[in-house]
Amino acid sequence: MKNLFKMAFRNLGRNRRRSFFSALALGIGLALLLLMASVLAGEMRGSMDSSIKLQSGHLQVRAKSYDENKTSLAWEDLIESPNQVATQIASLQPVQVATPRLFASGIVASGDQSAGVRIIGIDPPSEANAPYREGLVSGTFLNAGDREGILMGQTLADKLGLKAEDQINLLVNTSNGDVDEQPFVIRGIFSTHTPAFDQSVVFMPLAKAQTIALAENHASIIFVLLKDREQTGAVAAALQSSAYQIATWEQMNQLLVQTEQFSSAYMALLYLIILAITATVIINTLIMAVFERTREIGILSAIGMKSSRIMAMVFAESSLLAIGGIAIGLVVGGLMVAYATQYGFYIGTIAGSVSGMLLSDRIYAYLTLNDAVTLSITAFVVTLLAALYPAMLAARMEPVEALRGGQ
Repeated sequence: MKNLFKMAFRNLGRNRRRSFFSALALGIGLALLLLMASVLAGEMRGSMDSSIKLQSGHLQVRAKSYDENKTSLAWEDLIESPNQVATQIASLQPVQVATPRLFASGIVASGDQSAGVRIIGIDPPSEANAPYREGLVSGTFLNAGDREGILMGQTLADKLGLKAEDQINLLVNTSNGDVDEQPFVIRGIFSTHTPAFDQSVVFMPLAKAQTIALAENHASIIFVLLKDREQTGAVAAALQSSAYQIATWEQMNQLLVQTEQFSSAYMALLYLIILAITATVIINTLIMAVFERTREIGILSAIGMKSSRIMAMVFAESSLLAIGGIAIGLVVGGLMVAYATQYGFYIGTIAGSVSGMLLSDRIYAYLTLNDAVTLSITAFVVTLLAALYPAMLAARMEPVEALRGGQ
């Protein structure tokens, strides 16, 4: 075996430029695959993290009749005494934070401009509001006793031409089916770098939201974040009750989970296409090498080298090309992924056009060891398969004909 690899290395060295560019082609293909895999994983990971932090939480506790597709303020669809329920949930060891939230639909009006929004009543001191507190770009955050202040996303504020301390009118649907209109002051403007979310929500203290929506001492959900996402099933089982329904992050983000599964299958096909194109370069290199060494192969066969050993020699050459190409691909791909992980790719408001998904305005790469190993092994196997035809071509040469062909 050692001699075979020595011969293979010598054979590839006969035309170093061709061998180098063949390995380079494989390396570039692998580098692109690593970048594509990391960007896809980063996009899905970022979208899921954003959805959990901003929208779904790891768990939601709801009234039995609650329908997430409707913003119902009917008391039978709401949770009574939500602060007490949240305190009980927060006492569980795996729970990081549990906080009540009240949802209502409304319209923000400023001058001759208006926009439909989802009004969310929050408990301002709660740790669950960290993304909005840390994302403040101007103004100040809400406090629990504020009766006139709201928090607005930067995308919505820019759309309406508003800034912190501006006054707006807010029309809110109430539990009795009426619409209440009141003036509010924009205390602060935040950015979560998620345009679809920032342009569609307005926050106000829970107490004020309950008052204006005529939903005193009620909340739409208990928003729950866990210390470890893997504990979701166990905590959901512990919270099961005849009085409430428990929704997990998987159930609330089914579209995103299905999109990730579909994307993975689609990308796997694309990976194979790219590697197949790259493999044609390897096939061409090895076929040319075989024909250039027709006389040499004839001599080896004439002195007793078996066909299987001749095939093994070609496979050894293919293996060396694969190892070289994979090494190049890991270095080049690693640099590309490192850049994309650090700086990402800015996609701006395009992120807001994907319905049902909270995409950040910048996508960061996220490469897992499993993806890197899988793609490297796949590239190696595809390169070996590419050597099958040249190896069979060399093995089937008749010694006499090969010697004549080499003259």
